[in-house]
Amino acid sequence: MNKILLIIQREYLSRVRKKSFLLTTFLVPLLFIGMYAIIFYVALNNQEPTTQVQVIDDSGFIINELKDTDHLIFTKANGSTGTVKKDLEKGEKNTILLLIPPDVASSQVVELYDTEKKGIRTINDIENQLNDILKSKALKDAGIDTKILNSIKPAITVKSKELTVEGERDSSVGAAIGVSFGLSILIYLSLFLYGSQVMRGIIEEKSNRIVEVIISSVKPFQLMMGKIVGIGLVGVTQFVLWIVLSVGMLGVAGTVMMDKNISTEISETKHMSDTKDDYKTPSGSPINGLIKNIKTVDYPYVISSFLIYFIGGYLLYSALFAMVGSAVDSETETQQFMLPIIMPLLFTYMLSFSVLINNPHGSLAFWLSMIPFTSPIGMLVRIPFGVPTWQLILSIVLLVIGFVGTTYVAARVYRVGILMYGKKASYKELFKWFKYKG
Repeated sequence: MNKILLIIQREYLSRVRKKSFLLTTFLVPLLFIGMYAIIFYVALNNQEPTTQVQVIDDSGFIINELKDTDHLIFTKANGSTGTVKKDLEKGEKNTILLLIPPDVASSQVVELYDTEKKGIRTINDIENQLNDILKSKALKDAGIDTKILNSIKPAITVKSKELTVEGERDSSVGAAIGVSFGLSILIYLSLFLYGSQVMRGIIEEKSNRIVEVIISSVKPFQLMMGKIVGIGLVGVTQFVLWIVLSVGMLGVAGTVMMDKNISTEISETKHMSDTKDDYKTPSGSPINGLIKNIKTVDYPYVISSFLIYFIGGYLLYSALFAMVGSAVDSETETQQFMLPIIMPLLFTYMLSFSVLINNPHGSLAFWLSMIPFTSPIGMLVRIPFGVPTWQLILSIVLLVIGFVGTTYVAARVYRVGILMYGKKASYKELFKWFKYKG
């Protein structure tokens, strides 16, 4: 046991003292938050330019109903269709021609001419306006008062409430889906990343013949377990630091956004009061709604569950990665063994974006959260939606059993493969190594 602890200490300290570990740990949360901030900024400030839409309306009733938007200005074309087309061909920028035929109400087809393809938003806005105009005309022709019809605008808001032993509490399906997506991506990448580190470390020591010296002092099983646990502790340390730093940064960002949002609402309310118009106090801005939905997630429960399944999943998969690393002489030879190992994770990861979030309590989701090879992703996707305690306990017990069984198989292959050189491994050879006695 003391030898395993020494190996764990060496693997852990040799990695956490590296500059790359420190840079990755402290920069990753900042980079992710900065990346999303840049995406939001670019999305808000990189809108389509204002486009002038020259309209030739042969139907005679649409041109007067078209309304300008923040990026579309409708004007009646001066000249014939051929003249306007020639002007466009000369390179007139941000100008398009909308040709409306006389039978547009029956054909429901218009033509749009431009020298370059416009964004999807421009096309959708024009289509929506034309559809609304034709709909209003059809209603008027049928003798229906469009003003009364348009005044009827129900806007139902579904407020989710979760019934628990402690009583009712707010819940948000959107927040649960967001957390599920994030957890599935994070656990998939982390298991693959840290498991690969175990494999590469073993291949490096084996190719440099360092392992022959180490094996003379410790047993192969002790070496394998020391590497697995040591690198696993590095992963846990990194995740804990990421969580602490991310929560701190998001807390500061949330406070700034809330202060800005409150100031905006106060100024809007003051303006509305000064104009002496009748108004209703806004029930809540999108930012307030987003923050409220985020708060419905039980983060201590989610984070603790993530750490449990990361540790269990890592121990299970890193044992398989260690087995592969001991069986080959270089990283290029690992490809034939990697696909069967990552297939359960990849299969569950792909299903998490479709089946699992749509039916988190179905039979498929249940079994994927119970099988040890798929439960690190399957259960983490389900946890934000609420999982019965007995299912969570059973899943963890099965994950521990799966780790023990996988470690036993990997250790028997590892003890032989770690000293094999120059022989290309195959599944048949791995089975022989597993059966070796001694």
